[in-house]
This record gives sequence, structure tokens and C-alpha cells, in this order.
Amino acid sequence: MKIAIAQLNVLIGDFDGNVQKMLNSVEEAKQKGADLICFSELATCGYPPRDFLEFEDFIELAEKAIERLAEAADGIAIVVGSPSKNPVIEGKDLFNSAYFLADGQVQQVQHKALLPTYDVFDEYRYFEPASEFKVVEYKGKKIALTICEDIWNIGNENPLYTICPMDELHPQGPDFILNLSASPFSYQQAETRIHVVRSNVERYGIPMFYVNHAGAQTELIFDGGSLVVAPNGTVVDELPYFEECLRVYDLDVVTEGTQSKELPKNKMQLIHDALVLGVKDYFGKLGFKKAILGLSGGIDSAVTAVIASRALGKENVRVVLMPSQFSSDHSVNDARELAENLGVQYDIIPIQSVFEAYSTLLQPQFEGLPFNIAEENLQARSRGMILMAMSNKFGHIVLNTSNKSEAAVGYGTLYGDMCGGLSVIGDVYKTEVFELARYMNKDGEVIPVNTITKPPSAELRPNQKDSDSLPEYDILDQILYQYIEKRQGPQDIIEMGFEEAIVKRALRLVNINEFKRHQTAPTLRVSPKAFGMGRRMPIVGKYLS
Repeated sequence: MKIAIAQLNVLIGDFDGNVQKMLNSVEEAKQKGADLICFSELATCGYPPRDFLEFEDFIELAEKAIERLAEAADGIAIVVGSPSKNPVIEGKDLFNSAYFLADGQVQQVQHKALLPTYDVFDEYRYFEPASEFKVVEYKGKKIALTICEDIWNIGNENPLYTICPMDELHPQGPDFILNLSASPFSYQQAETRIHVVRSNVERYGIPMFYVNHAGAQTELIFDGGSLVVAPNGTVVDELPYFEECLRVYDLDVVTEGTQSKELPKNKMQLIHDALVLGVKDYFGKLGFKKAILGLSGGIDSAVTAVIASRALGKENVRVVLMPSQFSSDHSVNDARELAENLGVQYDIIPIQSVFEAYSTLLQPQFEGLPFNIAEENLQARSRGMILMAMSNKFGHIVLNTSNKSEAAVGYGTLYGDMCGGLSVIGDVYKTEVFELARYMNKDGEVIPVNTITKPPSAELRPNQKDSDSLPEYDILDQILYQYIEKRQGPQDIIEMGFEEAIVKRALRLVNINEFKRHQTAPTLRVSPKAFGMGRRMPIVGKYLS
């Protein structure tokens, strides 16, 4: 048997476009002699559809998509993920299903059993878990159909669940496993995914064909990396990251598992490519073309500008240099040099006159009071106002340039430098931003070296440095990582050797600034725990306050 897997970049709710992509893949698979082609989880409607699933019309469109695909299942079987209705009154109205289509009709439907409800996942909000498991028989082979999380409870070792779908299917003698996934990217996920798939094939002694999405849906980025793994644990093939791909495999050759084709994984390359795809798809899928951002001469805006130009093309990126009386000459020069290196359009709009106008306006109220954060934020908000004005006038989408360290501790100004339609590096710690910049320069200087080597500064008062207000980033980021990604409490972190006062201050800043993060732009997710849909914290609370 020859099996094709197709990792596609689908768009949520674009049933016609998604089906057409799949039909094109079906034709290609036929031409390559495939007996069966497998697509990913909820491929008809896109993942995650969220509350679109509550619309009857949305589900009817999904059903029509299945009908169109069934018609194309002539001479080839099609396996595809799509929502399906639950005919039983009790329970949720829908299943998350894998359809097996052959001979022009639906031959079998297997529902997803393990419905993740953690981090970015909220599937039990919509779907009823499967209670029945049956292999599919096709052309003399028995196939175990599984959907994403169904393979993540190997031998009932995951305490989140009480059932292991493959333990139910294995006694029926399947010859191989098909897994339809929607596995979001994080820089750790590729290694974890291989471990899970390898553990399954070694436990059950049969090969697995694992199919993932490749494309971004707002915050979530799907990296592809679909897998074909032999019973001995050999990665027979790993499809490319962040791009669509279709490949065909001979089941007998896969079962032998004599040659490994596992791809190398470089953290900075993965993050870079994920962010480029995230920006590209956010704009492309919303019908936007052009981006604008403030370019300060600092590392964060520099990295964001590079990502934007690589995602959208230099002709679609505009940057604005907005120096104040506190901006250093080298910052302006660094920003100009970067813009010229990238070949993007740039404007220089000094904000001193705007800041002075606000200061004069507020002088009666501020009289006798020292210069403080109010005046600093006036500068940031002046810049935000200029960017939003140009966005409105020219139709550019503003990109937010705040990093994860700043977002964590509230080191940013609402309606100022935190404005924008998309937060590009909001899930990248400051120390990682420096690593990313060095990666971007690996083939030659793009970001000026001075931007990378100079001490970080917001330049909102004379001789300001970030370290005046925050711990050094190499310390701060370790503390934040333990608290945010690892969910370690303050005492746990202190016992790791970090200074108690610094830990308590840093964690308090994270908690009291939750209100800012609730008002910021969607953040592209590249870590195991990002701000946004996967981290749900109360704004008002006592913990660590």
C-alpha cells in the first residue's frame, strides 16, 4: 500500500479554499500512485475554529466539504479531520472526527477521545469524547485512526485521561496508525512530538503516519514537521517545517525502517522561521499587505523590522524613527542604518515639539512636581499616536515591538509602545532577542553591531538604562522562565539560588501588570507558555501582591 500525507496551510472558515487545496493534493497523490491520502485534524474548517463551532451554518458547511471530498475519493481513499454532529441528546453537540472516505462515500468515522483542555486548548468546550473504537479495513490492511491527543496517553500514563485509544484499537490488529494532528509550534515541541510518536510505535509494534498543519492562525503557529516512523522507532521521514508538503510512502518500506531522515533543530532558526510565518499569515489571511513600526535603534524594534521585511517583503514595510531630546545620536544612526540595510521606507519624525506641547498643556496641573514616569509615558504615547495616525492614513498595520521580558514586568506604556495589531516578539525573552539578532546576522551584518552590543535603554530620560529599573536581563529572564513556563512559586525559585528580594519584586511585577497584557495585541506563540490564550490569570488577586 502507498500512503500519502499532506501537511497544508488552511484558513479557519475558508471551506472552499481548504477543500480546493485538498482536492489538488488528492490529484497529486493519485498521480504518484497513492492508495490513500491523509490530511490533518479539522482540516476542512481549520484549527482552532473556537466558537465558530457554535454556528449551525458553520457545521453545515463542514458537512458539505466532506461531501465534496467524498466525491473525489474515487480510486483513492481520503482521510480528513472535520467536526461532526453528535446524534445523542446527552453530551456535547459535536465530535472532533476523522472521516475515512472511499468509493465516493463516507465509509467510517472515528471520533477523538482525548480532548485537551489546557494551555491553548479548549476542546471539551465543544466536543464529546469518543467511547467506541474500531479499526478501518481497506485494501487488505487494518488502520488505526487517531486524532492528535489520542496518542499522548501512552499506556494510560497521562493522569489527565482515563482511557488510551491505542490500547483499545491494538487488540483489533491494526497494520499501521494514522494520526491527524493540529500541533501548535513551540521551540520544544518538535522534540517532544518525535518522542511521543516513537513511544507509540515501539509500544504497539506498527508504523505511524503523523500529519500536522503548516501555517499560522493568529497567535498559534503550526510548524508542519509531519512524521513517518517505523516500528523500531526510526524516523523514516520528517516533513519540512513551516511549509506545505505532500509525500508518498510505501508501507512495506516504512515498516522496515532502515534509514533515518530526522531533521536538525536549531532553536533560533525555528523561532525565526516561526515568527516570519506568523507575520506572513496574519497579514495574508486577514487581507493586509503593509506594516509599520517604530524603529528606535534598539534591539527589539530592529529584530521586529527584520522579521517583518522577511515576512512581507521590504516594499511592504515602513519604519518611523521618532527621536526625542533624550535620544542618542547613535540610536538614530543605528536605526537609519538598519532601514537602509533592509531597503525599507523610513521617515524621521522628531517628537520633541509634541512632547513640549503636552508638557505646556499640563503645566498648570504638573507645576512643582518632578519629572517622572508621567513625562516618560508622554513620549511613548506621542510615538504611539504618530504610528496610529500613519496607520489610519495609509492603511498600514502597526507591529508591536515589545519583548516577553518587558511584557512580563509591565515595562511598557499602554497606548504608547504597546500599541499595535500584532505582537511579533512578545513571546521572546530579551536575552533570546539578542540571540535572534545574532542569528539574523549569521550570513552578514543586517542589524548594526552597535544595536546588539550597547546596553538596552528606553531613552525616555537622560542616560537611562533598563537596568536602572529592572534586574539584569540574564537574571530576570531566568526568574521569569521559572515562574511563567515552569510555574514555580517564589520559594522554589529562591531555593534555586536567586536573591529573595529580586525574585519577589519580579514576580510581583508580573502579577500586577496582568491588566496591561489583557489590553495588548495578539502575541505570536513560540514558547511552551506564552501570554495570551494559553495563560489565563486573574487581573485582580492577592497572590504575591
